Amino acid sequence: MPLGLLWLGLTLLGALQTQAQGSTQKLIPAPPLLRVPLQPDFQDDQFQGKWYVIGLAGNAVNKEEEGEFKMYTTTYQLKEDQSYNVTSTLLRDQRCDHWIRTFVPSFQPGQFNLGNIERYPGIQSYTVRVVATNYNQFAMVFFKKVSNNKEYFKITLYGRTKELTPKLKENFIRFTKSLGLTDNHIIFSVPIDQCIDDE
Repeated sequence: MPLGLLWLGLTLLGALQTQAQGSTQKLIPAPPLLRVPLQPDFQDDQFQGKWYVIGLAGNAVNKEEEGEFKMYTTTYQLKEDQSYNVTSTLLRDQRCDHWIRTFVPSFQPGQFNLGNIERYPGIQSYTVRVVATNYNQFAMVFFKKVSNNKEYFKITLYGRTKELTPKLKENFIRFTKSLGLTDNHIIFSVPIDQCIDDE
């Protein structure tokens, strides 16, 4: 269960559990980080704040099995040591659930590792990379984790508001497909008000 909780949203929980139960579906290999762009001249102070999760794509995402994907938020709070406190807020079983993690800066601005990784059983590595952002409208963030010797990766499309332009969504789809994902690995969220607006 901790695997599903860590994976930034319950939308992936079903897919991860299915694979853990011996699903024969093979995971698309995670791309090397060198193939994943990094936002030039990343500004950590401008990136902080609340983001709505508009889209999600990953090698453990299965659109056909997901059903409705409810929007959730992720808030990045910059600390003095340049790491982020990261809080995701989701509606689950008519309750608001919160997951708090720490993202610690890596050797390049815009790239982070999961802090206190030893607190998450089975997680061998967890890397976060800001692919592109204009800070006030959208961001695309790449996540890669190795868990129990399996590589999972996902890309999240964030918006400062609940809606993004079709062009930004198309760019997101194009980018995720360039990493080997298909339409079935890409889902977009349904906007909601509960939990995510009363923070």
